[in-house]
Amino acid sequence: MRIGLRALNRSLLERQMLLQRVNLPAEEAIERLVGMQAQEPLDPYVGLWTRLDGFRPDELAELLEGRRAVRASMMRMTLHLFTARDYLASRPLFQALFGRRLLARKPFGTELEAVNVNEVLDAGRQLLAERPRTFAELGTLLGERWPDRDPMALAAAITYLMPVVQVTPRGVWGQKGRPTWATAEDWLGRPVGADSTPDELMVRYLAAFGPASVADASNWSRLTGLREVFERLRPRLRTFRDEGGRELFDIPDGVLADPDTTALPRFLPVFDNVFLGHADRTRITSHAFPTRETFGIGAVLVDGFIRAAWRIKRSKGSAALVIHPLQRLSKEQRSELNDEGSQLLAFKAPDADSPDVRFEAAT
Repeated sequence: MRIGLRALNRSLLERQMLLQRVNLPAEEAIERLVGMQAQEPLDPYVGLWTRLDGFRPDELAELLEGRRAVRASMMRMTLHLFTARDYLASRPLFQALFGRRLLARKPFGTELEAVNVNEVLDAGRQLLAERPRTFAELGTLLGERWPDRDPMALAAAITYLMPVVQVTPRGVWGQKGRPTWATAEDWLGRPVGADSTPDELMVRYLAAFGPASVADASNWSRLTGLREVFERLRPRLRTFRDEGGRELFDIPDGVLADPDTTALPRFLPVFDNVFLGHADRTRITSHAFPTRETFGIGAVLVDGFIRAAWRIKRSKGSAALVIHPLQRLSKEQRSELNDEGSQLLAFKAPDADSPDVRFEAAT
């Protein structure tokens, strides 16, 4: 069975809670999304605000401070927000990936060749048992024991090879804090799981991002050997072909949305897995999205696709939401963006004296 581009787009938006806001607890939403990109500490707040009806920042802040949610590296070796139970269950799946990346990263792999890594890990575990520590602090203290090794390589052995999490107050709405690490077991009070079979994770990925190809799942996770996993899962799945003839897998009851479903504007954070979750991103964008280095931006969905970028500029108590169209927008689309953007400003900058939504020229 063939499935068209707009059907893939609308199905993705429905599964990602981006067609309409849903009434769901933040904790459940985070698990439905199989984690949320969190390199920018406050990105998940925007990601939840744009998906959930009545979301309040303190709901996520309470999850983090209560240690029911946590920020840690996982998919693509990048920081994500997970519920505690999801992190503890999923982290073993990525241990081999972390090990490969550490050895491949220069100069870390070379620096660690002449070191007994298990001894480094034991020393790091003892240091983190005393209290959470920054990456630099770990490097300095480990460097005292191994003075002929690069301190940063020693610290990297800890953050790559041990299940560690970034602790609060970093990532808490309205608070600041340096990136500081603790072992997952110490911070969450429970051991990390032992199952390293990715089958169920792939099923959950399809529920949130499908129908999707093996390459899509690999791009999202950076796990290897997924062709074998999907062949093993094939009896449990249904398959489609996209317009280019590529095989797509899906769970049997995955929502397939009507391609003519209306998709209202949605503002996404700087990083969001909805546009990082596939190797083929044509289902969500046809544009070369500007990098955050050149614009410092989040993405804007217009008619379900990324067709604009946004940022907030502050000055002396005022705040302006600046929208940068990537193509010409209709008068109706600009009006809808203005309304949704005003709500985003009220969420992100509630203290602004004169909030304003501005449009730049399309590129």
